[in-house]
Amino acid sequence: MSVVQALNGIFWGWLVAGILLTTGIFFTISLKFPQVRYFPRLFRNLLESMKAEGGVSGFGALCAALGGQVGTGSLVGVATALASGGPGAVFWMWVTAILGMPISFSEAVLAQLFKVKNPDGTYRGGPAYYMEKGLKSKVLAALFSISIIVGIGFFYAMIQSNSISVALSGVVSIPPVISGIVLVIIVALVIFGGVKRLSEVSSYIVPFMALGYIIIALFVVITNIDKLPAIFALIFKSAFTFRAAAGGVAGYTIKEAFRYGIARGLFSNDAGNGTAPSMHASATVKHPVNQGFAAMLGTFITTIIICSCTAFCILFTGALDSGETGIALTQTAFGNALGGWGKWIVFLAMFLFGFTTLLADVYYGEVNLQWFFKENPKVVTIYRIVCCGLIVLGAVVPVTALWELVDFASAFMVFFNVIALIGLSKYVIYIFKDFVRQSKTGEQPEWNYDKDITEMDLKADSKK
Repeated sequence: MSVVQALNGIFWGWLVAGILLTTGIFFTISLKFPQVRYFPRLFRNLLESMKAEGGVSGFGALCAALGGQVGTGSLVGVATALASGGPGAVFWMWVTAILGMPISFSEAVLAQLFKVKNPDGTYRGGPAYYMEKGLKSKVLAALFSISIIVGIGFFYAMIQSNSISVALSGVVSIPPVISGIVLVIIVALVIFGGVKRLSEVSSYIVPFMALGYIIIALFVVITNIDKLPAIFALIFKSAFTFRAAAGGVAGYTIKEAFRYGIARGLFSNDAGNGTAPSMHASATVKHPVNQGFAAMLGTFITTIIICSCTAFCILFTGALDSGETGIALTQTAFGNALGGWGKWIVFLAMFLFGFTTLLADVYYGEVNLQWFFKENPKVVTIYRIVCCGLIVLGAVVPVTALWELVDFASAFMVFFNVIALIGLSKYVIYIFKDFVRQSKTGEQPEWNYDKDITEMDLKADSKK
């Protein structure tokens, strides 16, 4: 484990952060700042994506993807970033979101372009599929699939289970194994129903849980509105001051703020690590860019809105001085602000957020397992059973080592996925131009998914 910790210090100290920020800048410039120019369009696109002619709607896929994003990262990840990196980590989380939006866009577009059809009429796809079909690299696809099956399907899922169990033990006295068993029963009812049931469940839960959490957090912010300027000043100062004190008891370097802000920012919005594209590939939309816009909106909602709500509540209430970390820190913050009900609110949020994340995590591993074994239902069933066992195990074991393994796996997911994103960027640019060109005619852009994009198409487009 010491070797893993040492490598994580290198990966997340500068390497992964530098790769992600550089990739974000590349796509921001290549697509001419889509997160700014098309920001209003993201919300109109959301309304248009609520219906699908069979299969999974764009809205359903977004909710399922958000279910995987708005999870532990929004409550535990933010608290961990603040406890380990100080208030300045919040600024770097915002940076990952702003530069991560065009990355998420590109991932979703490629996932749509290279998706494959399931026997039941739904679709599956993601990095392994666009690595094989677009980049023509089965080796890269295999390496990515292994890292996501182990890192997301196993380790991430165990962390979600543990966080839910810890949150429950913060309000009632119940053995962790009991909460793990109850959780796995509920999860099994969904994951054995396939991606369509997953998207339907997420479509009901995610909007409710996100809106409810935001309203409660906004109440805390409004009741402490006089502190808002000072909190913003603290965040920016801590992000660029080589040694910034938080509450007078803990000191954080700019390096720590940068490392934990980027790492936990990625953990919250998944931009660049290749998980969310698997969910976006399942959507039935008229044009790949439609789902690209949905992916950008998902990144914005997850980090800029929901993670900021958690961070503000922790900083407003002085909970950062408590010495707690993880979900316990978030519960302390809400407890300070709302009394005894605060911890129950965090538990409910953690249960709903963690539950939808669990569903997404298991599905992400499943999609990549299917890349290896194609249409083999027995392998998928065995995988789901193993995941259910790990969910129970995750509820009772310490997760300190799991966090290190998650960061380690995530780093390799980013490495493999970014290679594909840059290598296939010409397709993203081509499809984006096609969408813009069709939009200028006043018609709703449509894409022929049976079309095979050739190098000739790309060369002809580049001359226009």
